[in-house]
Amino acid sequence: MHTLLDRFLRYVRVDTQADEKSATYPSTPGQLALGAMLRDELRAFGLADARQDDHGLVFATIPGNVPGAPTIAFNAHVDTSPETSGKNVDPQVIRDYPGGDIVLPKDPSKVIRVADSPELAALAGKTIITTDGTTLLGSDDKSGVAVIMEAARILAADPSIPHGPVVVVFTCDEEIGKGVLHLEPAMLGGAVVAYTLDGSGTGEIEAETFSADGATVTITGANIHPALAKGRMTNAVRLAGLFLDRLPKRVLSPETTAGREGFLHPYTIAGGVGEVTIQLLLRDFDTPKLAEYADLLREVGRQVEREYPGATVRVDLRRQYRNMRDGIGKEPRAVRFAEEATRRAGLAPVLKSVRGGTDGALLTEKGLPTPNLSTGEHNFHSPLEWTCLEEMEAAVRVVLELCRVWAGR
Repeated sequence: MHTLLDRFLRYVRVDTQADEKSATYPSTPGQLALGAMLRDELRAFGLADARQDDHGLVFATIPGNVPGAPTIAFNAHVDTSPETSGKNVDPQVIRDYPGGDIVLPKDPSKVIRVADSPELAALAGKTIITTDGTTLLGSDDKSGVAVIMEAARILAADPSIPHGPVVVVFTCDEEIGKGVLHLEPAMLGGAVVAYTLDGSGTGEIEAETFSADGATVTITGANIHPALAKGRMTNAVRLAGLFLDRLPKRVLSPETTAGREGFLHPYTIAGGVGEVTIQLLLRDFDTPKLAEYADLLREVGRQVEREYPGATVRVDLRRQYRNMRDGIGKEPRAVRFAEEATRRAGLAPVLKSVRGGTDGALLTEKGLPTPNLSTGEHNFHSPLEWTCLEEMEAAVRVVLELCRVWAGR
């Protein structure tokens, strides 16, 4: 675990925060820097084909040692969320965690409370890694990056572990929905299955995600000097407030839903008197419900237009990703073998659904079944983010056992 911890601490110190306003791919230079670091480390493992392409994606292949065994792939993303700063990450390592709440050193108002993270109660004596309270940690998904890199190092160094060809790939801009924009299944050496390492806890296997659309609501009013406004101004800022107030609050919102319940989520608003734009997420496990949510947005827009004839409300939708359940069902071994590998690693497999999306959802939609596996991520996208070294180490064991299972051993 010493090399796994060192690896993780190095990776999180590289600022790879994605920028959804950027016109470049990847959206930030730090992603290219971390990708180059990973490429060089893979080459140092003896993987001569390790490369970073023009889009910043990193690829490498560990040649198989079991004739006829199928190729499998492992993926993680190098970027971190745009929601919280990823600059100057200063990770705190708590060895032999004594239990209880964790006060973060550079902002004592930030406290990781056991009441909010009950999984901490079972981790006394383990090694916990947190932020200092001023940034996110980057465990999402540098835990996955570190796990795959450590497994690759072990596979390359130990020919006694049976496996077919193993492809590793690190993507960029997953956090802004562009992780596989430049990645096609054909680029993964004929892999019959892939696994994203981008999940919470230990032993979890996720073979179902939300289906997702994005919506931009544009409210156009009429601006004029306030001194001349009577009967002539239509204030788009006020109408945006009216529009949002008419969306469901006690249902269909992230703060009131859980499990398999979907939601509408307005997350940014910008503009002025003349025009306001509102960005929303539409999410549900049942794909047809996305159309119902879009119809609800349009109906609220029509209500605003009827009451304020000087305004127009336009709803533009963009398709994001779809529930990967059906695509993974076409290759039942993907989940069955993950369960077996988890048990062989000494863990109890837990099948879960993702209230979100992964690179795997889009890869599955492109034809490559790609379930998601645990890497010990907790409270991601937040200054309260933390991870557990032993949970990452368990993920390494699962990866190695998956290689054995797919090789028929």
